[in-house]
Amino acid sequence: MKTKVAIIGTVGLPARYGGFETLTAHLVEELSDTYDFTVYCSSKKYSREERKESWKGSRLKYIPLEANGIQSIFYDSWSILHALRCSDVLLILGVAGAWLLPFVRLFTNKKIIISIDGIEWKRDKWPLAAKLYLWWAENLAVKYSHIDISDNESIQDYTSLRYETISRVIEYGADHTKLNVFPSEQDLITYPFLSKSYAVKVCRIEPENNVSTILKVFSENPEHHLVVVGNWENSPYGKDLKRTFSVFENISILDPIYDQHTLDIIRGNASLYIHGHSAGGTNPSLVEAMFLGLPVISYGVSYNRTTTGDQAFYFSNEEELKILLKTLTKNDLKNCSLKMKKIAKNKYVWKTVAEKYSQVIQESFSVTKKNDVYPEISKLDQEVLAKYNVNHLQNIQLFNNAKSRI
Repeated sequence: MKTKVAIIGTVGLPARYGGFETLTAHLVEELSDTYDFTVYCSSKKYSREERKESWKGSRLKYIPLEANGIQSIFYDSWSILHALRCSDVLLILGVAGAWLLPFVRLFTNKKIIISIDGIEWKRDKWPLAAKLYLWWAENLAVKYSHIDISDNESIQDYTSLRYETISRVIEYGADHTKLNVFPSEQDLITYPFLSKSYAVKVCRIEPENNVSTILKVFSENPEHHLVVVGNWENSPYGKDLKRTFSVFENISILDPIYDQHTLDIIRGNASLYIHGHSAGGTNPSLVEAMFLGLPVISYGVSYNRTTTGDQAFYFSNEEELKILLKTLTKNDLKNCSLKMKKIAKNKYVWKTVAEKYSQVIQESFSVTKKNDVYPEISKLDQEVLAKYNVNHLQNIQLFNNAKSRI
């Protein structure tokens, strides 16, 4: 009998939204021979004709709610409750439904694996009430899961400092992107910028992704062409940016593109990738750009530096981005391109990602207590440590306490 695994927290399959959906698709493709997957999907995003009972070996279960925003709490909760009847392991992507996890642990023997999806409560898009809930839910997610996953070492550092336990780091893959995809004549007509040198950015249009900063800098530097792909119509913020900057000839504003071939053409023929995310962990669009061998200019937070191995170019404000655009040479960009490609081929491969998830699923059945960041011996009184001449171990606690204050 295969282990039954429920994947909870995504919009659904086939993937057409973001990183968790792409992750789910590749887990199903790589591991369906080993596990019996049920994937929860939002019926709001799939028409009746599009809703299938299965996809590449996984069963699809539709929930009549939105998978994102405030409804995600109810969407994930509904999914968790349903999964209790038909699954051995709950693989939960995101913390929206984490309020249920204490009850799942208390009243069932289901195994819980959760990816906390970056530091969600810090995102600028959330109002205060939502931030407080997500902060609380993150705590429950880490405390009551058997294993919690970080997609970035910087997120692992954060959880170790806040919760004093060790999460597992499993990144996203990027090798589904296609190299050397050349535009057809029709592509050149549809997207005339393909015949030029241009920078590209693919993201959700949200304040924390520094979209306005990037658009403003390029609008003031007409010698550089920028292409931005995103969900402009989903918020007043996006609509306002689209209206303001679509008048600039050197800025091409495109609505979301979910066709992988079209995305590969647009990104693969770019000369530069601009990444403005200021919150989160390993961002899928960034690692995909790296796998395509694009040189990267990134917002300089720790998550992005970790993802790019501290080998990209970084900015923290408009002026720094302007300077980079003006001073970077072709040789600088070429060297960065080679570094990004090498890192991506070593770290961001779906087969490796799937193997790590498979190992975590198997380990969840033997986990009784999460590993503590601090060795038990470091918690003994100084007198006891001194007696055995190991009082230097107390420094482990002091070091981590100092880090938490930085």
